[in-house]
Amino acid sequence: MNKTVRIAIAQVNFFVGDIQGNTEKIINSAKEAQKQNAKIIVFPELALSGYPPEDLLFRPEFNQSIHAAIQTIVNAVKDIDIVLGTPWQTQEKLYNSALYLSEGKMIARYNKQWLPNYGVFDEKRYFTAGNASCIVYRHGLALGLIICEDLWLPGPAAQAFEAGAECLLSLNASPYDHCKPAQRLEILQQRQKEAPIPIIYVQSVGAQDECVFDGGSLILDKDSQVLLEAPHFEEGLFYADCQADKITVRGAKIHSPSEEALMYEALRFGLLDYAQKNGFKGALIGLSGGIDSALTLAIACDALGQDQVEAILLPSRHTAEESITLALEEIALLGVSHRILSIEPIYQSLLQTLAGHLNTDESDLTHQNLQARARGILLMALSNQTGRILLTTGNKSEMAVGYATLYGDMAGGFAVLKDVYKTWVYRLAAYRNQLSPAIPKAVITRAPSAELAPGQKDEDSLPAYDILDQILEAAIEGEKSAAEIIKLGFNAEEVQKVIHLLHKAEYKRRQSAPGIKITTRAFGRERRYPMSQGFVS
Repeated sequence: MNKTVRIAIAQVNFFVGDIQGNTEKIINSAKEAQKQNAKIIVFPELALSGYPPEDLLFRPEFNQSIHAAIQTIVNAVKDIDIVLGTPWQTQEKLYNSALYLSEGKMIARYNKQWLPNYGVFDEKRYFTAGNASCIVYRHGLALGLIICEDLWLPGPAAQAFEAGAECLLSLNASPYDHCKPAQRLEILQQRQKEAPIPIIYVQSVGAQDECVFDGGSLILDKDSQVLLEAPHFEEGLFYADCQADKITVRGAKIHSPSEEALMYEALRFGLLDYAQKNGFKGALIGLSGGIDSALTLAIACDALGQDQVEAILLPSRHTAEESITLALEEIALLGVSHRILSIEPIYQSLLQTLAGHLNTDESDLTHQNLQARARGILLMALSNQTGRILLTTGNKSEMAVGYATLYGDMAGGFAVLKDVYKTWVYRLAAYRNQLSPAIPKAVITRAPSAELAPGQKDEDSLPAYDILDQILEAAIEGEKSAAEIIKLGFNAEEVQKVIHLLHKAEYKRRQSAPGIKITTRAFGRERRYPMSQGFVS
């Protein structure tokens, strides 16, 4: 009778390029798993290098360091097998590989077969595709190795099953978006129709620039029942007891947070990891009394701690008294420090300097932008002085149509809400207030305004956000033409205006701060439109 073998899932936060630090995490995790009698430990895709390493892969010394680190690992860890994702250089070819390390050596290697080249992925730029399955016979088990995209497309899973695999070990670095958790489970269950064996799906956790890896590693038995869904956005070791094609998980919990909870946590965790990995100990936010800056402040406090966050109020002649009152109310709710700096002296000085060069209509765009840029100057000065990162507060709806000022409210180091549509900003604000009071109710219910001109409201120049966001989502995520969107029932004039603004604002988006990807098509690497183009859709 086959004995039961304990397999550890290592849901660990690796840092791109920190080969020494990642090596230490791998060794420490393996030794911890040994204490729980695990015989095998499985790490995520490209764990040793971090994901995605991008053009670091072109540096010979980088790949040499990878090979040296693997030797360090096999020398340091005994009596537990390690399944490890890493780049692997062989002569002139580079592979995205899963190594099986045992008894002081590499006994097997699997090379990823499907190399994604869409969205944030660019693997064909770096890697050569594998073309064969890999079955490892250890501890009485026939284990099939597979990497991320190889489960999303037909072929490799069935190939491993036909080669004799009794269980699939899937190594993954799958970036979060709000559709991804449900998609993953659906895909795994589809693959089990081709390969009806248990799947141990090891998912990375951590943030890398604009991508967030959400954890939530999965174990499915051969009947597609979920035995484990690990916590999202948390590191940890999790265990499965395997016997041939049978698998059990003791004391496992199924974590199924709401869509709002997962998205909020992605933003919080993405900011935290970005700040830590880049050496920022705190953040500044220009707090306006509006919902975007209010939500950004709440996320920053939850990510970095209230003592590491400072709110800056920058009133002008057009700032409503209610805006200041509501901003101070949120500051009190969250317990953060603050400063109030009027932009009026700077604005007056700019007007005096430009006298005779500007028209006298203070409601025109030039005058509005001067106010926004005055704020940007003050905020960046404080960021420089304090060493805290300035967080911009614009959302995806505004970035889509260019409703933002270059070198003004776009100034800053990180854009927490860059990929969050305005309608989702409201949903997330309501969710955050369910956890504890953070955003005054009046902030959520008042009409949005940039407060750069008398009586200004966003809807004076834009469709209502519930309409705008539907048009934008159809155009951006759905890649629908104006004609196709109009056929969905939207006003033709509004659709044409939105599409025009979307194309026109590309040059602004190219100059915007990086931000956390949470939709299926974020601006930047996922949507690469030319700034200068004549195509009309």
